[in-house]
Amino acid sequence: MIQAQREFFLSGATRDLEFRLKAIDKLIKVLRFAEKDVYEALRRDLRKPTFEAYVSELGLILEDLKLIRGQLRVWSQPEEPALPLAFWPSSAQITREPYGTVLIISPWNYPLDLALSPLAGAIAAGNTAVIKPSEMAPHTSALIKKLISENFSPEFLSVVEGGVEATQELLAQPFDYIFFTGSTRVGKVVMEAAAKNLTPLTLELGGKSPCLVEASAKLDKAAKRIVWGKFFNAGQTCIAPDYVLVEAKLLGPLVEKMKGQIRKFFGENPQKSPDYARIVNEAHFRRLSAYLKEGKILSGGRSDAADLYIEPTLLEAPAPSSAVMEEEIFGPILPILPFEDLDQALDQVRRRPRPLALYLFTEKAPVEAKVLGSVSFGGGCVNDAIAHFAATDLPFGGIGASGFGAYHGRKSFEAFSHPRSVLKRSTWVDVPVRYPPYSSAKLKLVKKLIG
Repeated sequence: MIQAQREFFLSGATRDLEFRLKAIDKLIKVLRFAEKDVYEALRRDLRKPTFEAYVSELGLILEDLKLIRGQLRVWSQPEEPALPLAFWPSSAQITREPYGTVLIISPWNYPLDLALSPLAGAIAAGNTAVIKPSEMAPHTSALIKKLISENFSPEFLSVVEGGVEATQELLAQPFDYIFFTGSTRVGKVVMEAAAKNLTPLTLELGGKSPCLVEASAKLDKAAKRIVWGKFFNAGQTCIAPDYVLVEAKLLGPLVEKMKGQIRKFFGENPQKSPDYARIVNEAHFRRLSAYLKEGKILSGGRSDAADLYIEPTLLEAPAPSSAVMEEEIFGPILPILPFEDLDQALDQVRRRPRPLALYLFTEKAPVEAKVLGSVSFGGGCVNDAIAHFAATDLPFGGIGASGFGAYHGRKSFEAFSHPRSVLKRSTWVDVPVRYPPYSSAKLKLVKKLIG
């Protein structure tokens, strides 16, 4: 399969701009036609509400595809940078070259979007691609395979299903580029495998994304937006707020407002709400259930193993050494910790691995400038949570332990292409200053030209 993709890439077919545009158009049509199937697959895998399935999966992919479709002709144009006087007479071009045959490994929490959004960039740049969806979202994985295999030739796009062994087999192949979304632990394995073939890659990982609530914050808005960002998809979001640091005097009021928002969003019994997703499988349910024992429960805490249900839960100040404060939660459990001084809170954040996201709630510009200027993180929001991911013009990616590389919009096109520089020299004149024999006069002239 991979050899067939290599041969197809070498034929030059995917480099043709019209081929790429037609492929993007087809993918848009395929996804629109399969809308009901998408909702059903996501419901069966994660009990994902239709609204969440659209805004965070299908709609997000379509928006990204339409942006790429509308801008690809412009992005594909060669750049013509200016050159120093020393290169006269000459010209230069920078063109975006596809890598070749690429591998996209996607996770289970947003199984459609995190497989097909990178694919949009791979197609736009002119690559062939192999997609490895997560076996932990089997219905969505099967749907992706069906949609791709029925509408695109396998030498252009292919889907490989399976578990760890299938992933290991794929990683052993000499792909030209790898795009991985998943945990930091598995990201290290992927990077090690890529290193054996010197394969460039993008890693979209996770981490503990903090949420800071400062004294001037509007608590009603903060509570509403934190609750929405945290419990969207039952907390199974790589950029969900992982813990809240709140100014001590606001702890009680914020918790009460968050409790009220949970009731408003999901009712007195969220298990009966059609708008609340479920935990992906039993292993993750057991992992998350253990976290419930690591702090005082302020709200929630109920669970049902048979239904893979864990209630939206607020935990009061777990110990810093507890698992819930050391590991990425990736579920509907939110520790809330008070702080007396903003510098103290920022120090807590800086002492942890650099997070994928950071959220700040404040009405003071100096506070915003201080936080954003002193903490390193992948991306984030001021006075909102997780919404930056949906802005397709904004590059999305991590830093340090939360990954490297970025995608969305133009960055997706750039992620899957190499900027190739070519210098073109004129032959009608040949300035002799660079050639031996060298002299002090030549050196003086070169210094004058370079400055």
